[in-house]
Amino acid sequence: MTTYLFAGGGTAGHVNPLLATADRLRELEPEATILVLGTAEGLEARLVPERGYELLTIPRVPFPRRPNRAALGFPAALRAALARTEELIREHGVDVVIGVGGYAAAPAYLAARRVGVPIVVHEANARPGMANRLGAAFTRFVGVTFEGTRLRHGRVVGLPLRREVETLDRAAARREALELWGLDPAKPVLLVTGGSTGARRINETVSVSASEILGCGWQILHITGSRSPVEDPHLDGYHLLEYCDRMELALAVAELAVSRSGAATVSELAVVGVPAVFIPYPVGNGEQAWNAREAVAASGAIVTADANFTPAWVRRELVPLLLDRARVARLAAGMASTGVRDGADRMVALIREALSAASTNVSS
Repeated sequence: MTTYLFAGGGTAGHVNPLLATADRLRELEPEATILVLGTAEGLEARLVPERGYELLTIPRVPFPRRPNRAALGFPAALRAALARTEELIREHGVDVVIGVGGYAAAPAYLAARRVGVPIVVHEANARPGMANRLGAAFTRFVGVTFEGTRLRHGRVVGLPLRREVETLDRAAARREALELWGLDPAKPVLLVTGGSTGARRINETVSVSASEILGCGWQILHITGSRSPVEDPHLDGYHLLEYCDRMELALAVAELAVSRSGAATVSELAVVGVPAVFIPYPVGNGEQAWNAREAVAASGAIVTADANFTPAWVRRELVPLLLDRARVARLAAGMASTGVRDGADRMVALIREALSAASTNVSS
């Protein structure tokens, strides 16, 4: 019986691909032991137990980016996290470590290398994070989501997606979505989303511009996120949700999206064939702008900077697009050409390849 240890988390962008891969392994190997290494502060602390997996926690050890008091304590904190991770790997008889990035990934990579356990890396974003750059130095089993990702040994496997998205029947799901949200079957749907916590610029601009968008003959399904101050203007054809727990239905009914360009959003839209106007999150290391590049190159999406996404931009750029249904259809075809539907299966194959190589090395 194989024991798998997934490592990483912090954000939904890390946790959801981790869980999608773990779920596929559980389907294929119900007798296997699947553990997750994370922190008590990350999103994994809630999502992993909810999905039925055991969460092992280590202290959160952020890599210092500037000289300060925290930087002085970093070596000792890393040594403690590394020692605890190594102890957990030995205690549970872990056969392979699969890292997805985030605070728990770096100690897992270092501990696995010290113990001699094979390592597999998955990088969701087009611009890799520090932890996965470290992990990729220790293994040749590295999966990436996007073409052109600069990561040692990287091979494109796509993003492991939820089964509901992988197997989405748009026609059947569209009927359910129309009924669930009271949408007009005769009008195309513009899906607007900035992620679970929302995106202020997207929410405010779309709210202010709602009348002009509706005037193009479209309707709006606007998922604002939990922290948005935007209020429902109560316009006919404007459907506001704070949170959507049936995102596959939103994808099924959408004909165009306005959204951030996190790896999961880009990948899910591509698989379903929904073109997009991407407004990359302007904070961080710029990974969201890189995530959108493949879709833009395939003529499946348009990108504009967060600061540029204003009511004037909507009037000048988005309204003409909404009025040109043939152009929207061409964008949809381009977007669909970039989709990878079997990312979870590809990751499982990569994990099994790493295990097989390790077994061969031991036997020889």
